[in-house]
Amino acid sequence: MPGTNVSNFVTFAEMNIFKVKINFEAKGLESVELPIAEGESVLDVCLENGIELQHNCGGVNGCSTCHVYVNKGMDNIQEISDKEEDFVDRAVNPRINSRLGCQCVVLDGDIEVTLPDQSQFLGH
Repeated sequence: MPGTNVSNFVTFAEMNIFKVKINFEAKGLESVELPIAEGESVLDVCLENGIELQHNCGGVNGCSTCHVYVNKGMDNIQEISDKEEDFVDRAVNPRINSRLGCQCVVLDGDIEVTLPDQSQFLGH
């Protein structure tokens, strides 16, 4: 159309970056501190950084194999859903601070988690 000026551009939203400290129950593994973006899950960060965290359902809140313990920052992640709570109850050694790594989505602030020993799981 004559006189019409169209410009294409990409807008990047500002993203908040926090820290996740990951501790391991497995012997011989040192704790690591990694960046985690607002809206990102603990499972995502583990997979992106070569940390073994089982996820038999593919990370869609359909099993309990990505079970973790949230040591600090429970208020900084999304609230637990009824569905997640049902799967946490089926996890190996659940505790009051148990969550699923795929559902541990950071909303606002740093968190600290402990990964149970992954050698107790068969398959991936």
